[in-house]
Amino acid sequence: MAVEPQKSHRPGPLKQQNKAHKHGKHKSKGQLERETKGRVNVKVLSKRSRQSMKKAERRNQALQMRKQKRDEVLEKKRNRGGTNTPPHFVVVVSLDRNIDTKVLLDLLKIADDSAVVKQNEQGILHLSIPRFKQRVSIFTPEYGNLYALLDAAKIADTLLCAVSTDNVIDKYGEDCLSCLYGQGMPAAVFVCNGFKSLPMKKQAETRKLMQRKIEKRFPAEKFHSLDTSQDALLVVRQITNQKLRNIQYRDVRPHLIGEEISFELDNTESDTGTLKVTGYLRGKTLSVNRLVHIPGWGDFQMLQIDAPDDPYPLNLHPGKQNRKNQDVEMESEDPRCEVNVLEQCEPGKQESLDSEVLPDPMMGEQTWPTEEELAEAESESKRKIVKRVPKGTSDYQAAWIIDSDEEEGDDSDEESDEEMDADMEAQEENDSSEEEDLNDDDDKTEYETVTIAEDDASKYDAAMDLDEDMQMLAKLKEEKQHVMFPDEVDTPANVTARTRFARFRGLKSFRTSPWDPKENLPSDFARIFQFENFKRTKKRCIEEDLDEGAMPGWYITVHVANVPKAFIEGYQPGSPVVLFGLLPHEHKVSVVHFVVKKCAEVDQPIRSKDRLIFHVGYRRFSANPIFSQHTLGSKHKFERFMPTGTAVVATVYAPILFPPSPVLVFQEVAYGEQSLVATGTLLSVNPDRIIAKRAVLSGYPFKINKRSAVIRYMFFNREDILWFKPVELRTKWGRRGHIKEPLGTHGHMKCVFDGKMKSQDTILMNLYKRMYPKWTYNPHVTMPVVVKEYGAGGMESDDKAGEGAAYQMFE
Repeated sequence: MAVEPQKSHRPGPLKQQNKAHKHGKHKSKGQLERETKGRVNVKVLSKRSRQSMKKAERRNQALQMRKQKRDEVLEKKRNRGGTNTPPHFVVVVSLDRNIDTKVLLDLLKIADDSAVVKQNEQGILHLSIPRFKQRVSIFTPEYGNLYALLDAAKIADTLLCAVSTDNVIDKYGEDCLSCLYGQGMPAAVFVCNGFKSLPMKKQAETRKLMQRKIEKRFPAEKFHSLDTSQDALLVVRQITNQKLRNIQYRDVRPHLIGEEISFELDNTESDTGTLKVTGYLRGKTLSVNRLVHIPGWGDFQMLQIDAPDDPYPLNLHPGKQNRKNQDVEMESEDPRCEVNVLEQCEPGKQESLDSEVLPDPMMGEQTWPTEEELAEAESESKRKIVKRVPKGTSDYQAAWIIDSDEEEGDDSDEESDEEMDADMEAQEENDSSEEEDLNDDDDKTEYETVTIAEDDASKYDAAMDLDEDMQMLAKLKEEKQHVMFPDEVDTPANVTARTRFARFRGLKSFRTSPWDPKENLPSDFARIFQFENFKRTKKRCIEEDLDEGAMPGWYITVHVANVPKAFIEGYQPGSPVVLFGLLPHEHKVSVVHFVVKKCAEVDQPIRSKDRLIFHVGYRRFSANPIFSQHTLGSKHKFERFMPTGTAVVATVYAPILFPPSPVLVFQEVAYGEQSLVATGTLLSVNPDRIIAKRAVLSGYPFKINKRSAVIRYMFFNREDILWFKPVELRTKWGRRGHIKEPLGTHGHMKCVFDGKMKSQDTILMNLYKRMYPKWTYNPHVTMPVVVKEYGAGGMESDDKAGEGAAYQMFE
């Protein structure tokens, strides 16, 4: 019996067809597995190995990382206070005017009976403590002298912040902490004198009040009572054992604070001389062929570096020190002590002080062309189209010009001149008629003399500056107008728009439209420097190790050449003198950008190109910056005022600095006072950053027919409409369009949009012009007047201080 083969089932027309899986444009997991055929990427294998690390391996890795961090902290501690290392530099900060710093220093002097105590002419107190095997230097800036505090804090390892039992921290103390936070805060220790003299019931309440105010800025810090010698010993132990904070802008540069200062004139008639600054070198190695910077005075060259004997050594045997104390002092005061000359400058290797490029006016000139070049130029000139454009028009803008005959252009120019003359004559006639009407009214009016008693209002007005108040009112109105109608500009009726906005251009898209950063640059750009790769140059300069020079921890004397005589004439004993060694290229001028944010308590408007005082890392200078938005992209919109609550970029011509560097911005206000208005950091050094100023021309619909409308009041003549015809239009309600044709001769134009228009809508046209900063860099910023008293009625200043102004820090 034969077996029939089975027939395969064939689906009928009613079989259910399921939809395929929509995996998008990427490949599905199964398709990837079929294509790779079991092959695995090396990165995936390494990632799996990291994820599948055993418990013992993870524990060992965490132990190694913890040990590495601990070694870094210990190494940083060992670099301070030892025998061959600089002493711990402590700055005493009085956060309240009722604090007596002399009492604090007296307690620190008697903290240890075996300690060796010395104090130099600069007011720096040196403690050599054999018990801790540490050295400590303590400097106390004058209360109210903010510049002295900021300069000393640039070098400080620790800030000894003194608070009071009454107010804890006053207004000046809050301002000091704000500035120190913006500049870079070292390690801090809070102390209070007089706390134990309070009644026991009041101590608990005062402790809570102090801790609450301290924890606002320092959540992990606690205050220490400083009333006895035992308390002082605990404070010194805390200073020498605490973890030091990294402040990168000073750690990568050599720096020192002057322990001894002397000045020698080059000759009797010279205005410059040699400044000798002696102190402990910190940071990196200092070479005599490099440059040094004095904050507020600029960059200088060095003549030589000496190595005198250390007058404040760490003596681990106090008994011998007591027996030989008098002999050591006599030997240190002996002028016949030998001074070792470490290094003298070599003119061939010394860096130059030239900070600008000297542009060659003949650089753009050409030699006499050859016959071939003349023939080529003649053939090209026949193919070129010659157009008559206003002065200052770029090639990009000239492409928009509509062709017209020269005769028509001359006629239009003559007509416009006649119209302007007629307008001027009409205006003069109106002014003269108004003056005659006023004179007639004065003749008809009878006057009488009235005696009015003087009241307190006149005394109050005598202390006011009305002109300054009116200027501030005008600034406030302008800022309010800018916020309500950003960048809107009225089209002048007596000047053609193509003349008024000749340097502006239209952009299809502000983000994506091309803009050549080398186009139509000002003459100041020929004086600056630019890096091919700024990040690579920064890395090379910071990581460079010098083989010769003074090493960190040495007690040295730096001979600074060609220092102005005004420096020593305005110098006051007790003010800190700080030196910073410059990295390569840091004295050359370029276009520098800072990211700053306006302080919340500042309410006065700050306009672009206003004079501001910048504290950037170790530098202090004044300049007139321009502001722009802090955004991504190749173009950044110009800001007329510094906004409140958001970050903004300030651009100036200034010497090159390598980030990170903190920035403090001060402004001179009424009566020459200075107030902190913004804080931030260094963004970049880039001359190619395009800052575009936007001008918005506005018009209003006159007639509307669905998508087309007749617009008026944007322009006032037919030629301007044809000039700006290629520029795209937009509306406040989100419509986009373009100019189709002009209507008549009085500025009406027909426009077409991408949707139906509303009668209450406003038509806008965006025009852009690149902005450049002004060359207003000034490195000479003198120290302001020292403020003595702070009260509700005002402040008193020291008449003996140098020229300058006091800070605005009222209660």
